[in-house]
Amino acid sequence: MNSYLAVAIGGAIGALLRFVISEWVGTPQATLVVNAVGSLLLGICMAALANDLISKEMTIFVGGGILGAFTTMSTFSVETIEMWNDNTTMAIGYVVVTMVLCPLLAFAGWRILESTA
Repeated sequence: MNSYLAVAIGGAIGALLRFVISEWVGTPQATLVVNAVGSLLLGICMAALANDLISKEMTIFVGGGILGAFTTMSTFSVETIEMWNDNTTMAIGYVVVTMVLCPLLAFAGWRILESTA
């Protein structure tokens, strides 16, 4: 499959999944959930690629397409600004939790895959 088409199809899937979760959970909780889950899954995806368990094409589809559209830095940024206006402490907590949790989950996903591979 063409890489551009793979990203486009994967992106449509990821965007729809993010929208469904946002409607179901509400913001800003949904943004934290999608970014955390997306980080974990991208860690797994990249470890799978590094260990030759999935192809580069599948990584483009899942990582660049689905997870690229599923996760959202822009929404996180806007929500942080909105929170800052209402509750500075909550905004700082949201940033700290997101910036610590998401990389830790990406690392955990990578390690989980490597330990099973």
